[in-house]
Amino acid sequence: MCELDNPIQNQLLSSLSPEEFARLLPNLERVELALGHVIYESGGQLHHVYFPTTCIVSLLYVLESGASAEIAVVGNDGLIGVALFMGGGSMPNRAVVQSAGYAYRVKVKQVMQEFNRFGNLLHLVLHYTQALITQMAQTAVCNRHHTVDQQLCRWLLISIDRLPSNQLKMTQELIANMLGVRREGVTEAAGRLQEAGLIKYSRGLITVIDRQGLEDRVCECYKVVKTESDRLLAYHPIAKHLAAA
Repeated sequence: MCELDNPIQNQLLSSLSPEEFARLLPNLERVELALGHVIYESGGQLHHVYFPTTCIVSLLYVLESGASAEIAVVGNDGLIGVALFMGGGSMPNRAVVQSAGYAYRVKVKQVMQEFNRFGNLLHLVLHYTQALITQMAQTAVCNRHHTVDQQLCRWLLISIDRLPSNQLKMTQELIANMLGVRREGVTEAAGRLQEAGLIKYSRGLITVIDRQGLEDRVCECYKVVKTESDRLLAYHPIAKHLAAA
């Protein structure tokens, strides 16, 4: 299994005990997720839990008018399907792939069997849910009080934190839908970041060139989210176990 084809790239899977990981591994299915692919719609049923490794998924709330706004970003830090562990029978929002890549999925029944053992997976899901709630709350504050430039910097940093590289495969139109702003606003903001030498945008591929420059421009919302995620999701016994082997 190559470096970019490994389930332990996902931080939750890498944080399972060796015994838990061994039980889940035969049930993990590697899937390729294309840009714009809808994993589930609001009110729909989810038959698999997804653990992203090299893709980014946006959680969106959609209004009756069709307008939407992103409430959180999920990448190799977490999973798609938190509501299932909280007792939800259906999904409360839409999940859309915002940067193409790979994930590992497992059938709901199989992952719930492990969750109901009340072992490490249960604690990891609870920690991740707390980190996700923090991200959702901070996103709402950011969208209300900060400029499009600051929102774009936050979005870029949060996204690349959840990828194995500094590149995102996506379009400016999709970014605008995520942030709930006009495409022209995103185009202008991205242009300013590119002129400053912070990013490079070409044919649906965004490359972060100067991460520190983005951090210098971003609002405090990014640090709040990162600090909480780092605090709650810092332990990786599988990775340590494999490194010692």
